[in-house]
Amino acid sequence: MQRLKIILQSKYTYYFLFIFLLFYVLIFTYFIHYESKITNYEKFTGIVKEVDISKDKLTFILDSSELIKCNYYGKDYLDYKDILGNLVTISGEVTDLKNNTIPNTFNYKKYLYNNKIYNVISVNNIEVLKSDNIFYKIKKILTNKMNTDNELVTTYLNLFILGNKSTLDENIYNSYQSNGIWHLFAISGTHISLIVLVLDKLLKKFKFKNIFIYLILFYFMFLTDFASSVMRATIYYYLSTILKKYNVLIPSQNILLLCAFIILVVNPFYIYDVGFQYSFLISLSLMLEKDNIKGSYIRKLFKISLISFIVSLPITINLNYEVNILSILLNIFYVPFITFIVFPISILTLFLSFLSPIFIFLINILEVSNQFISKLNTIIIIPKIPIILIIFYYLSLLLYKLYRKKYYLIILVFIIILNIFLPKFDKSTYIYYLDVNQGDSSIIISQKQKDVIMIDTGGIFYSNYKVSDNSVKFLKSLGISHIDYLILTHGDYDHLGDSSNVIDNIKVKNVIFNCGNFNDLESSLIKELDSKKIKYYSCINELNINNTKLNFLNNFDYNNENDNSIILYTKIDNYEFLFMGDAGVEVEKNLIEKYNIQDIDVLKVGHHGSKTSSSKEFIDIINPKYSIISVGKNNFYGHPHKDVLSILKNSIIYRTDKDGSIMFKIKNNKLGIVNYSS
Repeated sequence: MQRLKIILQSKYTYYFLFIFLLFYVLIFTYFIHYESKITNYEKFTGIVKEVDISKDKLTFILDSSELIKCNYYGKDYLDYKDILGNLVTISGEVTDLKNNTIPNTFNYKKYLYNNKIYNVISVNNIEVLKSDNIFYKIKKILTNKMNTDNELVTTYLNLFILGNKSTLDENIYNSYQSNGIWHLFAISGTHISLIVLVLDKLLKKFKFKNIFIYLILFYFMFLTDFASSVMRATIYYYLSTILKKYNVLIPSQNILLLCAFIILVVNPFYIYDVGFQYSFLISLSLMLEKDNIKGSYIRKLFKISLISFIVSLPITINLNYEVNILSILLNIFYVPFITFIVFPISILTLFLSFLSPIFIFLINILEVSNQFISKLNTIIIIPKIPIILIIFYYLSLLLYKLYRKKYYLIILVFIIILNIFLPKFDKSTYIYYLDVNQGDSSIIISQKQKDVIMIDTGGIFYSNYKVSDNSVKFLKSLGISHIDYLILTHGDYDHLGDSSNVIDNIKVKNVIFNCGNFNDLESSLIKELDSKKIKYYSCINELNINNTKLNFLNNFDYNNENDNSIILYTKIDNYEFLFMGDAGVEVEKNLIEKYNIQDIDVLKVGHHGSKTSSSKEFIDIINPKYSIISVGKNNFYGHPHKDVLSILKNSIIYRTDKDGSIMFKIKNNKLGIVNYSS
């Protein structure tokens, strides 16, 4: 025991642990890859671990021979809302998982892999074999108690007590995140401290008090599905109390390193968990700076907020590609408000339902103030930080901690400013054909003149999913904070359905519509443009944006939405691009008669490769070198048609359903091509 005590108290032990962890995590996450053990994709039996219910489906994690994510869309999905903890047999089809096909956006496949989930099943049938055990019964009782008649109360009880954000409105969630206060909703040390404080008072004279507290904390980890922040706080409490009992004096930061060591040895992929990154980095920095956090309560709160902001800045930037400059000040208000008022009231409301009106009042204050702050335009768009700059950033922080020289802080500021201005030194022009499922969306970015043109936004019928979220996030990852011109080729939903979402999430300066009468979708959008004072035009002939000239070739009213599509021609550094919208064969004939279009370099194929477009006569004349077909995988319409593929056989064909997003880069009169397949 004495030898162990000496080892634990030696600073060299923690240097070794840090180096060991670094290599261990690198080896496992980069060189050792887990593989699915499932070979039979017909039936699976296991315990249901997590359950989420949305408006149209039941989602749960099945613990079978491995973890499987299951989606059930049956009309009776609500009949299985209490399935948590049950032993079930399911049958269904494996969903084809794919990586993100738009750069710098959320990678769902990688996210599941890092959580040791390698298969997603679209469930056809669920058979309950056995009811849940005592551990799940208690969890179910607790979760059912949170499901009140008031949707707002239910949402925030789940959020504050179990960290479950699945029912939180997406716009509200995004506003919390953009305002830099989302971390206050994470289950962490505050929850653990409160649980320990209450149990310590209640069990003051109980002989096995500590063991009972350990068990309760372990069960709380189970309740929160072993969230990394909860594991950090719980294991820290375990270690600190045990070490104190045996009089082993270790600095708090070293205990925290032991926590990280234990968690990452068990599962190295926790290193990619954002909650883990925030929790450990911020906790470590506050421990190291505790001697400098002095003064009045407000002064200490400001210092804590400032330190947390600086330490987590690279993570925040690469997560959202934006930072709210008011977030440090916002935390001075929201930290005590949530920690000492809203969170305790949420606990009391769980057991004393008559407090619900007070809880609702507090939540309304939280949401209304947060939404108001979101409209203040205090957000700065910052492009993705390369790994080399992140290393220099944290190296500078470390040097500042060691030597307390202010110029290391100046280096931090310089690194962020350098990252903001780096894209501005790129003189290339980029043309992106984005994978927006069964729809169209293209982006032209002229770095020479800093112009951004978006052609269509995409949009999925009868779905709450906004494909343009990824498009906007991608633009922000490049440091782009606006769109100069949003060109909407025509009024079909798969081309402009996400327009409202785009103008809500990034500044749009001008919008251009096609010729012909406005349909209901376009009319609805125009009302929104008027309310936001965004300029819009229709049926124009050409557009000169600095050195980029756009020619609008289709100005005839065909009394047909597809044939009224804007047909866009542009020439960039001697490379010719043609965007056909959904125009059909009749329009193609008129183009041939009216314009001398030949030897197009890149063609955005009309109407997703439908047989109604891309006639042989038209393709033979324009003779495209590259043909881009924007189309959804296994789409209902059977696009692209085999005859169209045959007609295009002399060109190099890229399809978004197979090749993902496609990028054309023009630099020094040379054309480069990169695709982002799944």
